[in-house]
Amino acid sequence: MNEQQQKNRKASREEPTRAAVSERLEIKPEDIDPHHDWSRLNAHGVMNVDFEERVDFRRLHRYRLGRARQAVRNSTLGALLCFDNNNIRYITSTAIGEWSRDKFCRFAVLTGNGEPHLWDFGSAAAHHRIYAPWLQPICCHAGNVGLRGTIPPDQGLVQRAAQEIYDVLKEQGVTDMPLGIDVIEPPMLFALQKLGLTIVDGQQVMLDAREIKSRDEIMLLNTAAAMVDGVYQNIYEALKPGVRESDIVAMATKRLFEMGSDDVEAINAVAGERCSPHPHNFTDRIIRPGDQAFFDIIQAYMGYRTCYYRTFAVGKASEAQKDAYTKAREWMDAGISKVRPGVGTDEIAAVFPRAEDFGFPNEMEAFALQFGHGLGVALHERPIISRLVSLDHPLEIKEGMVFALETYCPASDGRSAARIEEELVVTATGCEVITLFPAQELPIANQY
Repeated sequence: MNEQQQKNRKASREEPTRAAVSERLEIKPEDIDPHHDWSRLNAHGVMNVDFEERVDFRRLHRYRLGRARQAVRNSTLGALLCFDNNNIRYITSTAIGEWSRDKFCRFAVLTGNGEPHLWDFGSAAAHHRIYAPWLQPICCHAGNVGLRGTIPPDQGLVQRAAQEIYDVLKEQGVTDMPLGIDVIEPPMLFALQKLGLTIVDGQQVMLDAREIKSRDEIMLLNTAAAMVDGVYQNIYEALKPGVRESDIVAMATKRLFEMGSDDVEAINAVAGERCSPHPHNFTDRIIRPGDQAFFDIIQAYMGYRTCYYRTFAVGKASEAQKDAYTKAREWMDAGISKVRPGVGTDEIAAVFPRAEDFGFPNEMEAFALQFGHGLGVALHERPIISRLVSLDHPLEIKEGMVFALETYCPASDGRSAARIEEELVVTATGCEVITLFPAQELPIANQY
């Protein structure tokens, strides 16, 4: 145990009455400087080493907290209350596993003028006091708001949590200002309102904070993409008649965890007649000769996510399959060619085909087929690029954004379809693709 951990353990036992105001309350220019270096986009190994500079996690912590604190100060909010694990990780640099994502068992508070406070599941709070020296021990609390109602609200946990949150807001002098919340259960919302707090949407403020990725975030996103590059090589070699969609998912999941993934969120595996329309899942369907098959690998390395589609033909490809792939690639290349700082998302969405042009009655039913979405600690961040919303409500593309573009084209045979996705880093002058498994032409796995 190092010296700082010993101090944190001692401090946790002494139980101070309030958090000391630290120098980190000052938002220093170097802390929120993303430190971009467009001469190279590094994708290091997943280990830390002493012989080259890789991800600087303390710099990453300062950047994320500084961006979040600045976003609160730039808003009308007095504080943010976050139950979304992605926002909690961004603010506090803590994580306790994918199992907690849907349980509303963790929450964090951040004001513009105070230390972040974290309420975590049972003994995790004690663990953070020892092993997370960037958080003050007094700011790490055990908390519980009922595990999505399995402990009924009338047993008092919700009211207790609301009062503890209120006390932090009162200490920091912001109870008379709006409290922004990302996601929340109704009993918790009602308990906070009963204490006189004004509740508003806080997710937009957090998305403001997360919009521009730092050098360290881009390294993590690029490393995550490199992991999937390797998994697609495994899929390319394994994709043979007799293999099931579910077999590919199992193999890819195992390989990702072996490579260092901390969360394999989902893998779509879609083959044959299941390709059109896109079902967004996988089954135990058996791969057959001549199938077109596409996959989407959604996983995270150190919390930073991929969304990475590739399409293959199995053994051989028909003219209909080749034509569909060519169109999907042309739409992709047209979208990529538009990406640079200052461009509106409407300009990118405009190069995608209308829903009616590829077999759908409207843009809602075709949503996410010709699509772009930000990537970071969440799968969907800014910008969202779609004909459904972007043509009338464009957002500006900015240097340091990282997002994925996706295209989809059903084949004329009525059963096959092509799906391509590329992840892009927006540089000072344009963009760079970080998804590198070959996709300019339709790959044919185990060709006859």
